[in-house]
Amino acid sequence: MNFAIEPKLEATLAQIREFMRAAVYPLERDFLSKPFRELLPALNERRAQVKAMGWWAPSIPKEYGGAGFSFLEMAHISEELGRSPLGYFVFNAQAPDVGNMELLIAFGTPEQQDQYLLPLVRGDLRSCYCMTEPDYPGSNPVWMGTTAVKDGDDYVINGRKWFTTAADGAAFAVVMAITNPDAPKPHQRASQIIVPTSTPGYHLARNTPVMGHAGDDWASHGEILFENCRVPQTNRLGREGEGFALAQERLGPGRIYHCMRWIGICERALEMMCARAAARQLAPGQPLAHKQIIQAMLAESRAEINAARLMVLQAAWKLDREGQKRARVEISTIKFFVADVLQRVLDRAIQIHGGLGVTDYTPLAFWYRHERAARIYDGADEVHKTVVARQLLKDYGVKVELVGA
Repeated sequence: MNFAIEPKLEATLAQIREFMRAAVYPLERDFLSKPFRELLPALNERRAQVKAMGWWAPSIPKEYGGAGFSFLEMAHISEELGRSPLGYFVFNAQAPDVGNMELLIAFGTPEQQDQYLLPLVRGDLRSCYCMTEPDYPGSNPVWMGTTAVKDGDDYVINGRKWFTTAADGAAFAVVMAITNPDAPKPHQRASQIIVPTSTPGYHLARNTPVMGHAGDDWASHGEILFENCRVPQTNRLGREGEGFALAQERLGPGRIYHCMRWIGICERALEMMCARAAARQLAPGQPLAHKQIIQAMLAESRAEINAARLMVLQAAWKLDREGQKRARVEISTIKFFVADVLQRVLDRAIQIHGGLGVTDYTPLAFWYRHERAARIYDGADEVHKTVVARQLLKDYGVKVELVGA
């Protein structure tokens, strides 16, 4: 394994890093204190700059309008973008849009790609992804209550979803719904269906408040009601009953991006820790950095971030070469390991900042309340640990049951 960065990519990363510092970081104070929509004019200026520099939609192939970076290159870019809560949005690489782009590239018909993919890549519209339900455990994605029943050439969808990121303002949703309830295997019962949000029967009930903040627009998590929502069967992605397989294809690479984004957050938090420890005076001539307990926090953070990065790059390397199925254990390992590192580094950063750390004058409090969910979304820690343990115990004749995932 060779994770050396090619000189061309190194130069690109340096340019992206400088752009983030000069153009994106200054917008964070308004992002943390104002409605997202008020920030859109400034964000759209930055998005236009990113397009002009050739970095737009970095993970999407050039033939669809993206920058065409490879998977491993995108892993490195993800770290740079993750240093700000706005980085992914400014580069049109934000979840859930980028995951839906990848779904449409892999499974969309030419008509679906023209109608939904190309405008999404251009940034002309936004999307959301409806999978999690309030009445069913997210850790068992084959068990859900939302149904799509055939009626003539249409599906009629009924059900309830929540934690639908960016539902507020999305033009269409990709919906996971049961289409084949009598299929012998649970993994073959659901399909994924494109639903324009203007369709009668599609209702954004509310934005779910997270840690005291409801959010709006891209920074929201909506609750969606489907009440006899009728769409053509031609809106289905892939074959009927393949919804679970499509979800796994979508989530695997996404976990790599999440982990590298978290590492970017950790790097930014460590920079802030060091700056605060050096500048904060406990008494004249006695900076906080002189305290050994503070030095230990910095050293532990540095070691954990380095270890996490190497683990993620190794998982990305294996996924690139052997595919998602062969890299499943590595992906599960980094998902819970890096999420834990993120929590520890952010906690130390807030502690070193003292009272300032819990305010919205820095992005630390935003990350702390929003990224606590890192140990829950895209598979809870407990599920991923079971995946790893099951593989370890195979050689010892022990069969570990894994529900859902």
